[in-house]
Amino acid sequence: MTLRSAEFRRSRETAWRMLDGLVSRVEKKGLSRLSAEELQELPLLYRTAASSLSVARSIALDRNLILYLEGLVLRAFFVVYGPRIGILEALGGFLKRGFPAAVRAAGWHILLATLAIAAGIAIGYLMVLPNEAWFGMLVPESMAGGRGAASTADQLRRTEIFAPWPGFVDSFVVFANFLFRHNATIGIMTFGLGVLGGVPTLLLLGYQGLVLGAFLALHYNRGLLVDFIGWISIHGVTEIGALILCGAGGLVIAEKILFPGRYSRLDSLAMAGKAAAGLAGGAVLMLFVAGIIEGGLRQLIASTPWRLAIGAATGALWTAYFLLSGRR
Repeated sequence: MTLRSAEFRRSRETAWRMLDGLVSRVEKKGLSRLSAEELQELPLLYRTAASSLSVARSIALDRNLILYLEGLVLRAFFVVYGPRIGILEALGGFLKRGFPAAVRAAGWHILLATLAIAAGIAIGYLMVLPNEAWFGMLVPESMAGGRGAASTADQLRRTEIFAPWPGFVDSFVVFANFLFRHNATIGIMTFGLGVLGGVPTLLLLGYQGLVLGAFLALHYNRGLLVDFIGWISIHGVTEIGALILCGAGGLVIAEKILFPGRYSRLDSLAMAGKAAAGLAGGAVLMLFVAGIIEGGLRQLIASTPWRLAIGAATGALWTAYFLLSGRR
């Protein structure tokens, strides 16, 4: 048995070592480091090693040799058949083509999600405008942050709209991280509720609009509506847009569950799942951007005209990105 194992190794070991060397180079520096001849040899050497492993298993050669060949063949398999792009390249392709394409394909879902938020804003505004007691009923204390019917215009101006910048660490690290986690939780929940037929998704979107409408009415009654819109627009264009896209992704899921068409519900959901996940994934990245803007830049820029201009520019950039990016 020992002689047979030694003879088996001696006749094939050169090819194994060549394959091991090529795989090691690819693992360290990528396929671009191989020459054309080496690229041609790579699959041939892989198949030779796989054949050697099969023979070694069938004639029960020594265990160490089988373990070595198993490891070599597994490494070579990922080099020969594995993905040809890295994580950063895949993310770049998603942002350049996948995300905007998913947005363009979900037109009516986005429209429906936008209408749900708009309806909530209108209802919240009309309820609080004549009777600010509704503000405390619509907005939980954790979101109100001490603001309410008892707040004066001066208090809102000094402690909210034109509050002093708290510094780099508190703004860009602590507060931005909290905002991203909070908003991402809401966005993912909005997306996930689509599996229940879309109604909870629309209700959650409407509630987010309801809270915003209540704040708009509260500031309108104190003559601060324009300042408040500027204060919220600098990040709200990105944040609300991301929330709408999360809701649209949930509505894509709901559509395939309620109206699967000629496919089964499971097959229809599987086919639409990639586009829906693309909407939600891209929206989470937007929420990260919104968290940075809200946490760090909102109080740093203490000018309503500049805030409005940045909000408008942000909206124009997102619109151009979704409409133009990735088109062939």
